[in-house]
Amino acid sequence: MAGPTTARRGEKKPARSRPPASGKSGGSGRGGGGRNSGKPSGPRKGRPELRVRFRVPSRRVLIITLAGAALLAGFGAWALYGSTWLRTEQVKATGTEVLTADEVVRAAAVPMGIPLASVDKGAIAERLRAKLPRIKSVAVSRSWPHTVSLKVTERQPELIIQTGGKFVEVDAEGMRFATVAAAPKGVPLLEMTVRDSPSLKRFGADRLRGAAATVVTALPKAVHQDLRTVQVRSYDAITLKLTDGRTVVWGSAERSTAKAKVLTAALKAARDARHFDVSVPTAPAVSGS
Repeated sequence: MAGPTTARRGEKKPARSRPPASGKSGGSGRGGGGRNSGKPSGPRKGRPELRVRFRVPSRRVLIITLAGAALLAGFGAWALYGSTWLRTEQVKATGTEVLTADEVVRAAAVPMGIPLASVDKGAIAERLRAKLPRIKSVAVSRSWPHTVSLKVTERQPELIIQTGGKFVEVDAEGMRFATVAAAPKGVPLLEMTVRDSPSLKRFGADRLRGAAATVVTALPKAVHQDLRTVQVRSYDAITLKLTDGRTVVWGSAERSTAKAKVLTAALKAARDARHFDVSVPTAPAVSGS
């Protein structure tokens, strides 16, 4: 049998295709390894991977840090309480009007030479209010490195009670806080005629004085300037005596703000009247001329 011709001998044989690797899909088919063709996966291009490493301090560094903190705390405590750097050396008082700064400092009785941090501010304030009733409130503070500061607020007299030749000052709360030789200018006189009144037993003198003070503080400035005396016969019977012999029946201290407005209008409307009754503010009465 004749063999292949010369032309056929010169033709190259087609290359054999390699079989796909076992367990992997070949080619570019849907199940193939077009994306993961046996290569290890890695970070995508354009998105570098960030890795943060935290260094744990060594045991030696930790011990040194704790020792330093303990030494610093110990030094601070010694500076506050053990050293002579922050000791109480002076006391200053401000805010006084009738009282003097020296009176306040003496009454405070702040011990000198003690650590400023150990000063008992509450005890100082309590001592001042007990010794000087004129003091309504006091703010005690430490002014480093050596000073205790006292900022006082004094009570203001709203009424005075005459006892013999002297005068007892009464504040807006009805508290008697000081006795003076001369009556303060512009402060009305309080007359308490409640000795035989049931109100004295029921309410007490302190509350009745407080009711009178409530009436006074409710008056506008123009009316307050004309006020001379507040007379209290009972809780429901308070009378005001103004200049020029004018009298005002006030009743109780309840609704004092409304009564003050009604009285102000009545005084303007009836300038020649001498008797005013605002005990019922919705039905005031005016009489006399």
